[in-house]
Amino acid sequence: MGLFSRKNNNPEPRNERMTELGRDYAIARRHRDTKAMNRIMREIGTDKDVTDLSDFRSGQESYDSIPPIPRGRKRRSQ
Repeated sequence: MGLFSRKNNNPEPRNERMTELGRDYAIARRHRDTKAMNRIMREIGTDKDVTDLSDFRSGQESYDSIPPIPRGRKRRSQ
């Protein structure tokens, strides 16, 4: 390797629409919104190629990496 490397480390172009659908799907799954989950899965369909599905998965993982907000205990008043 020389002093000036000509390697290009640019990532592949991502399909932003599929990434956004992946985030929306992860949000719906966290909130148990099956109606929205089914709508997104119908919108995606089964004819997408591997790169679109990997963009969809990366969108899901980007939202899933955010931990849920811890909720306090519900106190019952007696």
